[in-house]
Amino acid sequence: MKLSELKVGDIAVVTNISNKSNIARRLLDIGLIKGTKIECVLISPMQNPRAYMIRGAVIAIRNEDAFDIDIEYI
Repeated sequence: MKLSELKVGDIAVVTNISNKSNIARRLLDIGLIKGTKIECVLISPMQNPRAYMIRGAVIAIRNEDAFDIDIEYI
């Protein structure tokens, strides 16, 4: 499953980040690595971006970047 498919209130664990661009490095810098719990907390009115709770911080991630992050429900 992709992170961009997560609904508000759902919690999952990151299994893989396949994006190799600068955004992947930034995600790693904020602690989004394999095994990290992530919760979707808000979807903007236009459905893009979405806000996620990652290690106690709310981070907005665009859908095109979230599509490159594989997750599985816990």
